[in-house]
Amino acid sequence: MDFEVRTDRLLLRRWLDSDREPFARLTADAEVMRFFPAALDRAQSDDLAARADALFDAHGYGLWALERLDTGEFIGFTGLAPMPEGIPGSGGVEVGWRLAHAAWGRGFATEAATAALRFGFDTLGLTEVNSITAVINIRSRRVMERLGMRPTGEFDHPRVPAPSPLRRHVRYLLDAPG
Repeated sequence: MDFEVRTDRLLLRRWLDSDREPFARLTADAEVMRFFPAALDRAQSDDLAARADALFDAHGYGLWALERLDTGEFIGFTGLAPMPEGIPGSGGVEVGWRLAHAAWGRGFATEAATAALRFGFDTLGLTEVNSITAVINIRSRRVMERLGMRPTGEFDHPRVPAPSPLRRHVRYLLDAPG
């Protein structure tokens, strides 16, 4: 199966070794990681990149490295991943993204996530796709809403310790086009 997806401005592709350095900068950026429990060091970042790419071999879908077509610049990831265990929607598939701060506000997350959703529905035959984020992550929630996703409820994420303000999460859901 060909795992490469193109949009008007982006290439969603498997990860390259050359992605590791810019990804490490991205995952070390306090603003990018604001709604995650902690920034990542280089080893943690490399491990996350390897796990994101390995999803393709394990599941037939994964978190694509995201490259701008006009510059060839790596700007983050977008794609599909199994929903974490122990939360609403567990056992399903989620769409997610993480972009470098310099790429924010340009519609890249929405454009790439739309392509990932199309792949999930059209190629994989998914009937629904989830997305989760911290309740206070308004930017990601807006992307979810632009994608046509609807909130289904809030929950305490079991991997985020209390009393963190990131513990409370919201789940969004999108049904396959009918």
